[in-house]
Parts: sequence; C-alpha cells; structure tokens
Amino acid sequence: MLSKNPLKVLAIPAFSDNYLWLIHDGEVAAVVDPGDAAPVLAALDANKLSLVAILLTHHHADHVGGVPSLLERFKVPVFGPRGEAIPAVTRPLAEGDEVAVPELGLNMAVLDVPGHTRGHIAYVASQQRWLFCGDTLFAGGCGRLFEGTPEQMTSSLAKLAALPDDTEVYCAHEYTLSNLRFANEVEAGNAALQARIKAEQAKRDLGQATVPSSIGLEKATNPFLRYTEPAIIKHLISTKHLSSAEPIASFAALRVWKNSFR
Repeated sequence: MLSKNPLKVLAIPAFSDNYLWLIHDGEVAAVVDPGDAAPVLAALDANKLSLVAILLTHHHADHVGGVPSLLERFKVPVFGPRGEAIPAVTRPLAEGDEVAVPELGLNMAVLDVPGHTRGHIAYVASQQRWLFCGDTLFAGGCGRLFEGTPEQMTSSLAKLAALPDDTEVYCAHEYTLSNLRFANEVEAGNAALQARIKAEQAKRDLGQATVPSSIGLEKATNPFLRYTEPAIIKHLISTKHLSSAEPIASFAALRVWKNSFR
C-alpha cells in the first residue's frame, strides 16, 4: 500500500538534547528511537497521526525507553538490532535486511554499524536519501565507543560515508556546536568547517535544529570522517595526542581527545 501523500520527517525534541524522528505522511507515522513516549504521543495527537511502526537503532535507554508506553496504545511492529537484547523487538534486523512500512510506502535498507554499541544498526531510505544513524554518526562528530572498538567504528563510519553526498543525516542528538568546536581545534585551517560553524551557530541562535546534515557536509567537515587527512594527523602528532600516522591510531586518538574535550 502506497501513501497518498509525500513523506516528511518531524523532529521531536526529548530530554536535554535528543531528537526522536517521526516519519509521516500526514495520516500515519513511524517513529525512530523513541526514548520517551510522552513527546511522541503529544506529536502524534497534535498532528492527528496514528503510529504504525517503531524503529530502533540500539539498546540505550534514551532510544528505547518510550517503547512500552507506545505499545500500550498502538499494537505495532518493533524493528531493531538482531545483535542486542531489546525485549520489545518483534522484527530483529541485521545488515542485508530490508524494512518495509507498507502503510507509508516506505522501504529502508539496514546497515550494521557497531562501535557505539556492539549491535548498533542504521536505516537507509535510498529513495528519499535519508539516513537514520542513531548514535553512530553525529553532525560534526561520532558516538563514544561504549562497547565497540576503533576498528569497528571506522568501518561503520566508512559505510555511511559511502552513501550519496546528498543523503540527509538524521542523528539522535543536538551535539553539533560542541562537535564543531572540537573539529575547529583539530583542523582550524578547514574553510568549509569555518563556514559551517557560522551557519550552525546562526541556526542555534534562532532556536533551530542543526540536523539533518548531509553526508557531503560531514565528509567535508567532520574530523571523524577525515582522520586520515595529513593536516589532522600532523596536528595530532604536534599536540602529542598521536605518536604515529597509522590511520586507526589517528581515529582512536581523536576519539579519546574528544571524550575529555570541553
């Protein structure tokens, strides 16, 4: 069944800096990573939408905490990572699987993107050029390595960087300005980064979200996709965060530095 209306993505702010994503056609909706049910229910009611699916990227509470309450009201399928123990998941997924939400006419491919957690997945709607990547890739940054390794995260990020440049990146947190302050510390000579800092600051000054970004913008400005750039490696070595130019060591040094950067 195809939706009669074009699909849109609505950002639902939650907690202090989360975004919960509502994909809808004006009548029905699917929600991505509903860590809190209350703002999702409020958005559904305000827009007169009925929930038809829940999609989860990983097991952290700020991404799954609202699922039980949503299921009390809506008996819908719950898609989520096969490699993580999330009790509510009824459609476990791994790379190579396809997600179909027929009520929306929405089809998405699944990618395994471990690093932040061991079983983290991402959803790619190739027709719409949308990426829902949870806490793997952020605007200007990437997720902490709570369960995975630098090798896993660099492989995961490479998969996302290989998507078309105009793919919209729907990550799960408003961390952009903090991430870009770090990026500027790492690669101050990047003109594209300087332009982005001004543009994103202007959005926040107006109370606007800085996401979605795009894969092309991330490749041009995000140090965690640019960790092999000679200028970044040189800076890491000069600041004694890195002792060799080995790529994985460069990425790992960036991630460790970012963990304590203020």
